[in-house]
Amino acid sequence: MNELEVRDILQNHGALLSGHFKLTSGLHSDTYVQKQRVLEYPRVTRTLAAALAARFPDGADVVLSPALGALPLGFALASELDARFIFAERVDGAMALRRGQAIERGERVIVCEDVITTGGSAAECIDLAKASGATVLGVASLVDRSPVAPGFRLESLLRVEADAWEPGQCPMCARDEPIDEPGSRALSR
Repeated sequence: MNELEVRDILQNHGALLSGHFKLTSGLHSDTYVQKQRVLEYPRVTRTLAAALAARFPDGADVVLSPALGALPLGFALASELDARFIFAERVDGAMALRRGQAIERGERVIVCEDVITTGGSAAECIDLAKASGATVLGVASLVDRSPVAPGFRLESLLRVEADAWEPGQCPMCARDEPIDEPGSRALSR
């Protein structure tokens, strides 16, 4: 599956949005990828996961996703790779494995994210896996919208060029444009 096909899938499902958004990272942007509009369709999610699995031909033992948005894609990727699926949750501001989930020493782990902006959540999951003695094979992502290359292997199905600003530098805030906060961290408030 090439980038044009992935972009078409996102556009056809209304997942590529323009406006004024507060991202999960806290940055503001004029572009948002509402990936749930695509991931709500299991067949499409499996198709995207198969394309990501092809980027990791040697497979993995575990697929680890940060909660919440990456869970459907991570589960589908684990299914494609015939691997275990686990997820990390924020506990007191840091990613942690809960609910009896664990990574064993020596397991080969792929971190699966939905959208990479700063790479912060993926990096926290990498650290979590490495602290367990695992080998991290890389990060699989539906979309890479990072402004600079992250410090880890990233296999992404689509690269989206999008501006992002610190809140104090945001031109839309300067124009008093209303902001939308569609990310999952806003749910806890």
